Amino acid sequence: MSLRLGDIAPDFEQDSSEGPIRFHEWLGEGWGVLFSHPADYTPVCTTELGLTAKLKEEFAKRGVKAIALSVDNVESHKGWIRDINETQSTSVNFPILADSDRKVSGLYDMIHPNANDTLTVRSLFIIDPKKKVRLIITYPASTGRNFNEILRVIDSLQLTDNHSVATPGNWQDGDDVVIVPSLKDEEVIRQKFPKGYKAVRPYLRMTPQPNK
Repeated sequence: MSLRLGDIAPDFEQDSSEGPIRFHEWLGEGWGVLFSHPADYTPVCTTELGLTAKLKEEFAKRGVKAIALSVDNVESHKGWIRDINETQSTSVNFPILADSDRKVSGLYDMIHPNANDTLTVRSLFIIDPKKKVRLIITYPASTGRNFNEILRVIDSLQLTDNHSVATPGNWQDGDDVVIVPSLKDEEVIRQKFPKGYKAVRPYLRMTPQPNK
């Protein structure tokens, strides 16, 4: 069964490059990014894992933990990590799940028979502190993930969870945002958005980002 946005991210126990992991316990009260790779020693994924390691502080200041997955075993992961560290000039600082039995891949619908019936597709999940799936992106094997976009989505989710706003197309942290259409009480709007707003249309009201 496919996961959908708003579903509870399945819990699991699985071995990893940093030892056994019980997923929900490992996540704790924070956010998580789980992303999969078809196999170890794949070139695009090597660059992605290097980028993830370099972005550890960016993830940490947002309260986010990163965890990767590949269907190879722990010993293979350890060898691959040495390659990643050397070729990407970094140090992998997050776990890589060793999903050799495809347990996690099955739970997260990462095996797509039309793509390959033994290897995972390159899926990424953002999971919130309530363990709900908030974003799912599946990439083709030939296209590396844009981690700036992943951080942008996390910024948007965390902002919109705490304020009555949505973020427009191409929004970046600090840009104007949209007041949600369901908010109609002008007194409440004045209290929530003391900087005011511009009504481009009755349903499209732009306001400065409220937490800036």
